[in-house]
Amino acid sequence: MAGSCVVALDVGGTRMKAGLVGEGAHVITERLYDTGREDGPAAVTERLVGVVQQLTEGARERGLRPSGAGVVIPGIIDEDTGVVRSSANIGWQDFPLRRHLAQHTELPVAIGHDVRAGGLAESVLGAGRGQSDLLFLALGTGIAGAMILEGRPFSGGGYGGEIGHMQLDPGGHPCGCGSRGCLETLASASAVARRYSRRAGEQVSAREVALRVEAGEPLALEIWRDATEALATALLAYMTICAPTRVVIGGGLAQSGETLLAPLRASVEKRTTYHRPVQIVRAALGDRAGLLGAALLGRTA
Repeated sequence: MAGSCVVALDVGGTRMKAGLVGEGAHVITERLYDTGREDGPAAVTERLVGVVQQLTEGARERGLRPSGAGVVIPGIIDEDTGVVRSSANIGWQDFPLRRHLAQHTELPVAIGHDVRAGGLAESVLGAGRGQSDLLFLALGTGIAGAMILEGRPFSGGGYGGEIGHMQLDPGGHPCGCGSRGCLETLASASAVARRYSRRAGEQVSAREVALRVEAGEPLALEIWRDATEALATALLAYMTICAPTRVVIGGGLAQSGETLLAPLRASVEKRTTYHRPVQIVRAALGDRAGLLGAALLGRTA
């Protein structure tokens, strides 16, 4: 009997990571494709269908039996209905992506949100394994969260987990969501780089700011402290409501490791009162989290 696998796609605004994932979350093949969003949403949809078909045929040529497909994308995604409510990176609006893919491929399909899928993968396979109440926080260009409550991802109809848009400073920097002073304007990788560059008069990356923090530079330490305190404030609010036992930090800013995590832990611990104590750890799956999360969703399809 042919071995079983799933087709998994992690679709970004510029590129999509796609592959075949077998039993035990073993990545059999993995490849990057251009998303092609500049050609419009219809062209992206057609490209997705083509990639799923290509991977399905490739699996069969290897003697494998594809049992389903999982596709994860950024935006407001209603996993229950398989409808993309809004995906600004691609241009879909209230688009029934699951139904479309199922009609044009031979596989049952599951659709998910990229960060929620990454959080699911971390909770099952990575740094959150064994925890039933978990928050996965991705700190990159923006900030997004994945909520695992009593062992199940919570989506809120596609709107859950948008912690990056928790407003902390009503008079603060404008946010892409239309508000001001959201968490991601203070503590995302792009925010750290922007705030430091403006003050220092030179363009630097968040990684460079982290290196300057490690070297003890006063301005870098100030910007970094503001970011970690903002993150701690958001985490305390989340802890008050959802009481996670572990917070898993991923995304570009997490690459700084203990430079970020140590002061964040210290701030949270100092301000914890009646809250359930929480562990704050670095994500384990790296940039494969979305692909593996898509594979987990594909198995449920």
